[in-house]
Amino acid sequence: MTNQTEALPRHVAIIMDGNGRWARKRGLPRVAGHKVGMERAREITEAAGKRGVKALTLFAFSSENWQRPEDEVSYLMDLFVTGLEREAKALHKNNVRLRVIGDRSRFSAKLQQRMLEAEAMTADNTALNLNIAANYGGRWDIVQAVSQHLQNNPGISQVSEQDISDRVQLHDEPPLDLLIRTGGEIRISNFLLWQAAYAELYFSDVLWPDFHPEELDKALAAYAQRQRRYGKTGEQVTGESAQGDA
Repeated sequence: MTNQTEALPRHVAIIMDGNGRWARKRGLPRVAGHKVGMERAREITEAAGKRGVKALTLFAFSSENWQRPEDEVSYLMDLFVTGLEREAKALHKNNVRLRVIGDRSRFSAKLQQRMLEAEAMTADNTALNLNIAANYGGRWDIVQAVSQHLQNNPGISQVSEQDISDRVQLHDEPPLDLLIRTGGEIRISNFLLWQAAYAELYFSDVLWPDFHPEELDKALAAYAQRQRRYGKTGEQVTGESAQGDA
């Protein structure tokens, strides 16, 4: 039998989808959904820490999101700046380490500075690792990992899986166990392509602003019912579990 501790994912990632649709259903501008979405991110971060999750990675802004209307992108950038200023202190108080993953080069100097300040403030915290993916794309991640390896090892002719695994974003976090997407879409949208190779996938119809801790609990309960085989047969996994409990 799998005990409760083993059934809890150490690393959870969430594609926070549905902010715009949530606002539109209420006759509000899309940006109103993003504002509530940030409140929900705060609530889910706190809930994940209380439930014993060790790492939480939130998809805040993809490399494709720059194609959205200019006013919406501008609002998101302003929300990011103010959010980092306001939330970093609260995260630090709750012993949460914050890290931003993705290509920062396209962000303003002010936003990049806020990222560095928030990361520095929370660097030694140990209760929960919160990773915010911003201007992030899974393909970019793999390409930058390969490029970094080639730059560090000029003249090599081969790249191994381990070479990439050692250089993709989040390589120093626990392996990704559970990938959640809210909002009813059933795809992973170029998010953590390398890291999600053996992650369990959970899709929720609930729009992100309505994804309260009770919905997180549903995802964690579904995860606990999964049998993770990593290429083995179910009988092999069951036998190994029985030996471990002996």
